[in-house]
Amino acid sequence: MAAKTDFGPLTADVVKALGGADNVRSVTHCATRLRFKIKDSDKADIAKAGEISGVITAINSGGQHQVVIGNDVPLAYQALMEVPGMRAKGIKDGDAEVDDDGGAEDKNWLNKFIDLISALFSPIVWALAGIGLGKAGLTLVSTIGILDTESSTYAIFNAMFDGLFYFLPFFLALTAAKRFKVNQFIALSIVAALLHPTMEAMVGAEGVSFLSLPLTMMSYSSSVIPVVVAIWVAGYLQRWLEKVLPGAIRNFFTPLIVVLVMVPLVLFTIGPVTIAAANALSAGIGFLFETVPWLAGGLMGAFWQVFVMFGLHWGLIPVMINDIATQGFSYMMAPLIAAIFGQVGAATAVWIRTKNPEIKKVAGPGIFSGFFAGVTEPIIYGVNLPLKYPFYAGAIAGGIGGVIAGIGGSAFDAFVFPSVMAFAATLSVGSFVLQLIGSFTALILGFVITVVIFRREQNVDKQETDTTPNVTAAVSGTYVPLAEIPDKVFSSGAMGDGFGIVPENGEIVSPVEGQLIAVQKSGHAYGIRGDNGIEVLVHVGIDTVKMAGEGFEILVARGDHVKVGQPLAKVDLNAVAEAGFDPTTAVIVTNSKKLEGLKFTDVEGHVGAGDVVMRMEP
Repeated sequence: MAAKTDFGPLTADVVKALGGADNVRSVTHCATRLRFKIKDSDKADIAKAGEISGVITAINSGGQHQVVIGNDVPLAYQALMEVPGMRAKGIKDGDAEVDDDGGAEDKNWLNKFIDLISALFSPIVWALAGIGLGKAGLTLVSTIGILDTESSTYAIFNAMFDGLFYFLPFFLALTAAKRFKVNQFIALSIVAALLHPTMEAMVGAEGVSFLSLPLTMMSYSSSVIPVVVAIWVAGYLQRWLEKVLPGAIRNFFTPLIVVLVMVPLVLFTIGPVTIAAANALSAGIGFLFETVPWLAGGLMGAFWQVFVMFGLHWGLIPVMINDIATQGFSYMMAPLIAAIFGQVGAATAVWIRTKNPEIKKVAGPGIFSGFFAGVTEPIIYGVNLPLKYPFYAGAIAGGIGGVIAGIGGSAFDAFVFPSVMAFAATLSVGSFVLQLIGSFTALILGFVITVVIFRREQNVDKQETDTTPNVTAAVSGTYVPLAEIPDKVFSSGAMGDGFGIVPENGEIVSPVEGQLIAVQKSGHAYGIRGDNGIEVLVHVGIDTVKMAGEGFEILVARGDHVKVGQPLAKVDLNAVAEAGFDPTTAVIVTNSKKLEGLKFTDVEGHVGAGDVVMRMEP
């Protein structure tokens, strides 16, 4: 079992890669990722962070530098707080992000919205998912007749699993209060009035009025949007009162006035308007699923994992929760099992066929967590996405499975992470049979499509195609020993062992098989992490970065997987000569100090592109 101490070296290396603790503005975490806010992005090397052992991947998305750890991210976060200078950078879920000047960090509207939703729901999403699983299980045992719905036992279980959802406004009041800088107890007092039994008793009653003004009462149990908007508005009122009220009465008059103003304001305006808007949104989504269910289900099944990758799923979660609260079910959630199963099936195919222990180490537990818990980040970032084809296969399979689930009119009647455990939540609405068929069709298709595509591409497992620890010539020409390369940085060996070649043509190829981890915009340099464990820099010419890409045609992109001899770039050697630069191309093994047994072959004079120049000997 993992412990906090296991992540000490990892988190220290991550902080260093991101420019040190002084370059970190703040950090928090979600289900699988450490989320950093960085002061100066130029000082942060996100690619280097992604290469650290134990890190599944690292990406810059949604205005954050996100380091994916997996299910043990809480332990990694605890270890991160022990890194010198980092404890003060940790922010609690829901706290607002403030820059060094005291103002909110500048972001576009989409990033701000995603941050807001994440802050409101991420602290309670695990409780929602876990207790929702209990609610779905209760539905299952009552549907098959194990438990009588009229019994007191059922009533007690129902209270256990429905309490969180019924009183959800209280939980949202807490997270919204943190986000909007409102006193938590004032926020809870507003919600307490809305959920008071007296208020609930007047829902639907005729002749209700307040201060002689007619009032149509609505139920706020399980509500989402009215509470969030109410606490947001209450924040402005609270801060204004704290400025204008005398100190002698401020502490007790502020909560009194906020409640006196906000409760009627919600009853007359915020509540009806936001509930109408939420109902309209739900009706629109329902209309789409009812009129073209195959399209709606297919889109959700195919693109859900893309939404998760970019954090856009946070914008949909409130809609799902609101649908369940207001109408008792959510169409949007049913195709998500297919989305998860498609990626699980693809990862399973890779896990079975690969001989690489590193991939197996990530894929095995990742498949389990995806299938049983609906958490797919480990297999997405650690297996499917780096290999590309499995991710595409999973998305296609998820889309097809989503079409079937959509046609069946399936929906979730509880908020549960989409997984095999969530089928109980799909018993009440639509065709349960088509939900099962769609979900397991996605699982099978994800597996089969991955196998078929990999076989056709002859690229099933990068490590199976060429695991020979060799470094080959990156261009045809005259061999130059490392010490004779006309650049002191290279010739000194400071960047690692290697060699140079004076090219006879402009076709630059990959000296190893692996993944491109760096591609300079100028086209003069390429970093490759070899599948054989050798990391190589191909640097075309001396000081050719000053040409700003003139005469260089880039044929690959960062993240691509390349084979030995695959073209990386075409270079106009005449343009290099006319610009006055030396065309000597350096091939440097940047991790040579960590490799034992790396030896040169008997190479001198002319070499051809693809000729073995360095070999790992036992």
